[in-house]
Amino acid sequence: MNEKTVAATPPPPFNEDCPRCGQPFRCGVNDGHCACFGLEIGAALRQRIASEYSTCLCVSCLRELQEGESPVDP
Repeated sequence: MNEKTVAATPPPPFNEDCPRCGQPFRCGVNDGHCACFGLEIGAALRQRIASEYSTCLCVSCLRELQEGESPVDP
């Protein structure tokens, strides 16, 4: 039997530089899936990010901001 070797597909190239940290990253929003889609970002943080930045942030920065977000008081 012949076994087929599946060539590893290289990751897509970086297409953005994070405006917060300056690191290059791959924003996949136009691809239909981005790593940030799995993050739970509250409305207040989403508004703050939109007011401070005109483009996407890398997932590392989003996680940092998410961890630093205080829970909303009832």
